[in-house]
Amino acid sequence: MVTEDDVRTAALALPGTTEKPSYGTPGFRVRDKLFARLKDPTTLVAWVADESEKHALIAEDPARYFTTPHYDGYASVLVRLTEIAVPDLEDILLEAWRARAPARLIAEFDAT
Repeated sequence: MVTEDDVRTAALALPGTTEKPSYGTPGFRVRDKLFARLKDPTTLVAWVADESEKHALIAEDPARYFTTPHYDGYASVLVRLTEIAVPDLEDILLEAWRARAPARLIAEFDAT
């Protein structure tokens, strides 16, 4: 199972990222825009590009990705940390970061 420390390590490895509590749990921001947060010890909330991407992830792997009525209408998906490996976590956090990071920061990241 992916741990809170795994999430923290992967998120903070991304440029311009800081950790700040969100709803009493660890939240990860890029230039003060939240892109991921731990909902609870086994669930990550991750931003996605849009709702169609959210629904595609859920359809692709409903054991790993899900949503609740609270997140209806939002471009964010819930991730079961018990069902994801660290490399896949890194991918979902990178995509969440890209969904929220400023274009200039993304361009700088892509150039390196």
